[in-house]
Parts: sequence; structure tokens; C-alpha cells
Amino acid sequence: MSKKKEDLLKHAEDLFYKHGFHSIGLKRVVKEANVALMTLYNHFDSKEDLILEVLKRREKKYFSYLEPSVTRPKNNSIALSLAENHIHWIRLYETNGCMFLRAKEEFSSDSNQEIVRYVNEHKKSLIRFFEKLNFNYCESTRLALLFEGATALSEILNVDDVARELIHSIKHLFENKLN
Repeated sequence: MSKKKEDLLKHAEDLFYKHGFHSIGLKRVVKEANVALMTLYNHFDSKEDLILEVLKRREKKYFSYLEPSVTRPKNNSIALSLAENHIHWIRLYETNGCMFLRAKEEFSSDSNQEIVRYVNEHKKSLIRFFEKLNFNYCESTRLALLFEGATALSEILNVDDVARELIHSIKHLFENKLN
């Protein structure tokens, strides 16, 4: 990937996450990335294409962030390790909620439903990720529910409190898988 495209994606992700998708124009993205508007259009056909690429990049980063939980689980518990890594992700990327759900909210009434479809698929892919780790569908859905709730509550509550309760919930719900 070219450095300019990387800069566009990095700055677009940061701006969209902090300010939303509709409130940030392409001129602001190119200004922050220090590239020309034509450079943006050389890489992306539209703002929606840029947003989709940002979401794909974010998804890849998130899942790669969870991977060490699988290869090196703490306390022999993949569920606990996943939860700890998820909380660390929240702390790393501030407490601004879920970028995917914000995209769905902003684009649900637009005629371009590709972003909404991608967000829906991303949420389902989280459940499938857990299923690949030998959690059954119900357990995978519980994990996704807990992670989503932790992300949402971190916007308004103290992250340490959210982390403590997430870990407590994981221990309680998955105690049979902790050994």
C-alpha cells in the first residue's frame, strides 16, 4: 500500500471515529493526511468507498488484536483473555463507542446500503470468530453481547468499572471453560 493511501486511511479512521462520518468531509481528510484531493480520488471512487475501506481496516486490526488471546490465553482461559484484550482495545482507542454501529446509524437511512450491510456482517463475523474458538453459538452470542455492552458503557462509565464487571461476567458465565 502506498504511503499516501495509508495516510488517507489512518487520518480518515481517526476523524470518522472522533467526529462521525457525515460531519467530516473529504477536504478535511485530505488536509489532515496532507495529500491532494486528486490523490484521494486516485485511491477511492467516493467517500463511501473510503468509509468501507476504513471499516475493513478497523475490523482487521480488531481481530488481529484479539488473536493473542487465542495463541497465548491468560489463566488458561480464552474467554478471559479475549475480554482483557477487548478492554485493552477500548482503552487504546478511547471510549468513543463502536465505530461500526455509528456507521450503521449514520447510513441506515441513506440509499447506499453497502455500509450497513458491511456493519451487519462484521457483527456476525465476531460471533463466527468465537465459534471457531470452540464456543457454541449461544456462548458466542453471549461473548459478543458482553463485548458490545462493554464498548457502549465505556462511553459513559469509568472504563475500570466496565472492565471489572466484564471480567466478573465472563468468569461467571464461562466458569466451566476456565480450566
